[in-house]
Amino acid sequence: GLTSSKCDMHMPALLSFLFVSIRREAEGFKEQGNVYYVKKDYAEAFNFYTKAIDLCPKNASYYGNRAATFMMLSRYREALEDSQQAVRLDDTFVKGHMREGKCHLLLGNAMAASRCFQKVLELEPDNSQVQQELKNAESILEFERLAEISFEKRDFRMVVFCMDRALEPASACHRFKVLKAECLALLGRYPEAQSVASDILRMDSTNGDALYVRGLCLYYEDCIDKAVQFFIQALRMAPDHEKARLACRNAKALKAKKEEGNKAFKEGSFEEAYDLYSEALTIDPNNIKTNAKLYCNRATVGSKLNKLEQAIEDCTKAIKLDETYIKAYLRRAQCYMDTEQYEEAVRDYEKVYQTEKTKEHKNLLKNAQLELKKSKRKDYYKVLGVDKNATEDELKKAYRKRALMHHPDRHSGASAEMQKEEEKKFKEVGEAFTVLSDPKKKSRYDSGHDLEDDDMNMDFDANNIFKAFFGGPGGFSFEGNSCKANLYLLLLHLLIQCSDCTVNH
Repeated sequence: GLTSSKCDMHMPALLSFLFVSIRREAEGFKEQGNVYYVKKDYAEAFNFYTKAIDLCPKNASYYGNRAATFMMLSRYREALEDSQQAVRLDDTFVKGHMREGKCHLLLGNAMAASRCFQKVLELEPDNSQVQQELKNAESILEFERLAEISFEKRDFRMVVFCMDRALEPASACHRFKVLKAECLALLGRYPEAQSVASDILRMDSTNGDALYVRGLCLYYEDCIDKAVQFFIQALRMAPDHEKARLACRNAKALKAKKEEGNKAFKEGSFEEAYDLYSEALTIDPNNIKTNAKLYCNRATVGSKLNKLEQAIEDCTKAIKLDETYIKAYLRRAQCYMDTEQYEEAVRDYEKVYQTEKTKEHKNLLKNAQLELKKSKRKDYYKVLGVDKNATEDELKKAYRKRALMHHPDRHSGASAEMQKEEEKKFKEVGEAFTVLSDPKKKSRYDSGHDLEDDDMNMDFDANNIFKAFFGGPGGFSFEGNSCKANLYLLLLHLLIQCSDCTVNH
């Protein structure tokens, strides 16, 4: 063997040989990595570049090559680390600065990207590619600024627009994606918001912002229990997440107040239920779907309390929040029916039937259409001033009263215009009594049939008046009996005179 002194003499040569050998092997790995990179087999390229780095950890170009591979694999944070290591080893490494800037840009850090691109321009002033990247960084900063202003103004559509533009050069920025998703949720575009948040969570399951957005979508879709679970999970990942904390508190308060209102309603405490639903509506004006249900619930209570106009208003508010809310249309239509606003009721029932063609909805629509048709005819019950369930005696009493009130003899001293109006009313009273005192005519009238279309005799019959006033025997007729007719007119004239006095007859 070699003596110690001879060994010392050959050591530098041995080390030099070993270093050259290692560099040669590392270069071989790099070349193999390049071959796979060209073939777009980035996984294998990554393996060989890593072997090269393991052999020569101070070589900037190896980190640069692996950074490029990471970028092709969309692993931008790892690419950023390798790029930063490359320029630490060689501050003049243009591609290293360029890749670091590009990674910052893709991840949404436009300020850091600008610094990197400025460094490239110091090294290569005529680099046109980096000049374009600088413009991209400047545009991102401008869209960020505009989005921040728009969010404060609650112009969420503008925020979405800005984030879409910013994400074109910053496609890997989770912060921009989350802001876009949050605004989509605030705009009620829940499936889109859910999709964006889910994409982020597939790449980063611990992202508190994405968990918050998932919860927000569920919260706004009235899935409050599931929403609370996501808010709690977001707070575990990010304990200082103030939006998640506020949303969680609102969700719990809204659920509790709504359940209190439901309980009061079931127990028949309508006034209490009305107040509880009103309180629930103040918790979160942004929760459109839940608030629509609360308005509809309050409308139901309002109808129980005979606050029909208020109930209609509440249903309208519910529909304004959710145009697809069938229950609100049905509740409002019923309130319209109860307040005899039949055209509005028909409109709502038509909307419901177009959406859900069920037998029940068809019958509700037909009934409303029938009531609308009936409302456009003379209301004989109103003419006589009686209820629809009036008895025969009540009809006669009402008839006697209205006939005396509007008889022409009673208004003989009035103006010609007044006499004409009273005569018209007198005939209407007679017509009303003719129909309502005849069971067959009354039945057809109540069912909505047009009596004139059925060729039924609607002429005024003096016998009806005589029977109503004097209860004459069946078969009695004034036809061909002038004495009896004159006697009727005399008695009627006396009744008219007597009705003007204060004595009860």
